[in-house]
Amino acid sequence: MSRTAASSLVDEGRAALQAAGVPEARRDAEVLLTHVLAVDSALLHARPETPVEAGQASRYRALVARRAAREPLQYLTGVQEFWSLTFEVTPAVLIPRPETEGLVEAFLRLNRAPEPIVVDIGTGSGCLAVVAAREIPGARVYASDVSAEALQVARRNAAAHAVAGRIDFRLGDLLEPFRGAGLDGRVDFIVTNPPYVSDADLPGLMPEVRDHEPRAALLGGPDGLEAHRRLARESPEFLKTGGHLLAEIGLGQESTLRALYAGQRRLDLVAILPDLAGIPRVLIACARP
Repeated sequence: MSRTAASSLVDEGRAALQAAGVPEARRDAEVLLTHVLAVDSALLHARPETPVEAGQASRYRALVARRAAREPLQYLTGVQEFWSLTFEVTPAVLIPRPETEGLVEAFLRLNRAPEPIVVDIGTGSGCLAVVAAREIPGARVYASDVSAEALQVARRNAAAHAVAGRIDFRLGDLLEPFRGAGLDGRVDFIVTNPPYVSDADLPGLMPEVRDHEPRAALLGGPDGLEAHRRLARESPEFLKTGGHLLAEIGLGQESTLRALYAGQRRLDLVAILPDLAGIPRVLIACARP
């Protein structure tokens, strides 16, 4: 049975991905091969002549073709790292982004309670809920999503990171699943990466996002702020006095959201923090009496 050297396959994959306009083509080509071979990338670098069986090479070429069609790398490998943890991802969930770690950083900086009640809205892969539960062992974490498929992924991630027994996952839209659950006026933190892409901005997104990630997790209405308006209106019902809403926002939304929160009777806008690229990203609001 014929074999092909790993380095030759990587070069072949890189060329195919470059021709398709895929950013970081060589990195993706290597990641896909390490995924097929179930080896670390260091092995490929140390032993580029490693022989690859014909069946593995066929699987690799099929994955390269899907990546060249701009299917996200993370959906092909089934994993994405967030907060130095590995999370399962499927097309049912938004792929966790590095900038969303800013929500975790804000949460850990603001939290003073040993047993905070944390509600994660639109949990998707469960990355925020899982990290909150792991970082604060006494935290009581609740998480919601409108997608039953997404909740299945989130539950598997919670189990994989040994916090399944400490997260209450619920099916439903935004805060609706928590009405009547005894959380009114008791929540320390609401954390969320809500849908915030406007209808007009969708066509201009990268094809990996526009054509493959779940629309319900992306689109926030004509101006992208439908979910934010509801969060601003409904969060005070659940937050205790001094509790915080931590929400991710999109490019160009800062001024509109500042005006929105200025009109809220029971929420004070504390700050809008930039991500590492300097883009306003994390909105922090605090509940007042």
